[in-house]
Amino acid sequence: MPPWVQQASRKCLQHTLISQGGFRCLTAAKKRRVDVHPYLAFSRSCSSFQSDVRVRFAPSPTGFLHLGGLRTALYNYIFAKKHGGTFILRLEDTDQSRLVQGAADSIEDMLEWAGIPPDESPRRGGPLGPYKQSQRLDLYSRTAQQLVESQHAYYCFCSPQRLELLKKEALRVGQTPRYDNRCRHLQAEQVQEKLVQGQPHVIRFRLEEGVEAFQDLIFGWNRHEVAQVEGDPVVMKADGFPTYHLANIVDDHYMKISHVLRGSEWLISTSKHLLMYRALGWQPPTFGHLPLLMNKDGSKLSKRQGDIFIESFRRDGVLPEALLDITTNCGSGFTTNRMGRRIEELISEFNPAKITTHSALIDLEKLPVFNRIHLQKQIENEEQCHLLVKDLREQILQAYTAEIQEREVLHEDYIKRVLQLRKGHITSLKELVQPTYSYLWVRPSFSSQQVAALTSEAHLIASLVLKLMEEREEKLSVEELGKDLKMLAKKTKATKYRDVMKLLRLTISGLQQGPSVAEMMVSLSPAEVSHRFQKLLQLTDGC
Repeated sequence: MPPWVQQASRKCLQHTLISQGGFRCLTAAKKRRVDVHPYLAFSRSCSSFQSDVRVRFAPSPTGFLHLGGLRTALYNYIFAKKHGGTFILRLEDTDQSRLVQGAADSIEDMLEWAGIPPDESPRRGGPLGPYKQSQRLDLYSRTAQQLVESQHAYYCFCSPQRLELLKKEALRVGQTPRYDNRCRHLQAEQVQEKLVQGQPHVIRFRLEEGVEAFQDLIFGWNRHEVAQVEGDPVVMKADGFPTYHLANIVDDHYMKISHVLRGSEWLISTSKHLLMYRALGWQPPTFGHLPLLMNKDGSKLSKRQGDIFIESFRRDGVLPEALLDITTNCGSGFTTNRMGRRIEELISEFNPAKITTHSALIDLEKLPVFNRIHLQKQIENEEQCHLLVKDLREQILQAYTAEIQEREVLHEDYIKRVLQLRKGHITSLKELVQPTYSYLWVRPSFSSQQVAALTSEAHLIASLVLKLMEEREEKLSVEELGKDLKMLAKKTKATKYRDVMKLLRLTISGLQQGPSVAEMMVSLSPAEVSHRFQKLLQLTDGC
């Protein structure tokens, strides 16, 4: 174990593992070697303070919520609920030039649709708001001024032109561009003179060497000597808005965030943030950096992929439960890895000690399978099935309003029967309003030529079906009807069973493919089946 890790281990055993809630490492542990997963250390020593857990999802409304963001929000939500804590939505809208109209409301809408609503948010409010950074500017300004007064930050007057020249020169000689910290060496008189002259300026944080190691809940011990590879970062821009580095630590402190669970791309910046916490005399939260969500081939999820936005999934008929299920199924952090889990089960089976550092590879081609599983579960649940019926009815009306001849197809019992028969076969409600299933909602049309191409006994077959429907009345089951149709086919003289079924399918749906003929007939009810075969009978009169 490197010396810096040994030193950090000793410090951690005497320090707070989790900030605002008052979690402390067990004193007795300082005599033992730290070789357990960081989350296990937390859970053993902190379980009695679970109600103090406060986590946040802090997206920028410069775009709409996508799959990667939903996953980060989901892990935060699950972590909070697992420990009886609070899940907060905070919008980091300080980059005013890149804000997308409607994105802020849409992000919260999508979290609510997904079934992981925040406890505190811009919409819901809360005791430690406001929850938009653009409404907290005075707080950032005062904090930045505090850093300047304590000499942990300084005014920088370098022009954009000079900064661009520095960047070009670094690239020319094959180096990583970085600020040269020129303005940190200005004398107080020089600074005051430039301020009086009204020269444009930013505030930069003074990076120092000697960064302390921190124990990440997922990646373990980490330390990045940022002062050796970066120039002093801007914390307050010339327009009076803070950068992410300042705003996020200020908000996390004043919102009493106990855990910061965010993407692993921020792992390298955490040492920088810890330097700022130390400069302000604040206790930092516990950090956990989640491995990235990537495509199944290991490539990065891109916002250019239009189908990764949550609104797109909702529009395509994807169930929120299916989206949460596939997002967690491809990753880690749970005691099992089975399909079909709902949010309650995800919370129950969540174990952060099982989160690995490997990227989670998601195969969206499997999403229809997840959707089919969860749709079947909803159909089998009486309360949820009622909601599905209402949703499907609206889709039916939207697709077929002008064509519906029989209003019974809009009745709850009828739609419910269709859902019960098709569960396990369909992947979304939208399938049921596609042309393949149009026979369920509108009566089909077919020609005498189509009938003649199948059999010369259509009149006989129609009569046999009408007699069967009369005998069966309202008592139809797919299994029994299937047997009856086989017996019916044997009563023909010159028509093969296969062609009998084709004729029945044509009469019922006007199609050549679909569910079994027996299921189609059960879906429609005896009265409607009789109506359609009366049409066949009339079409073949005199034949």
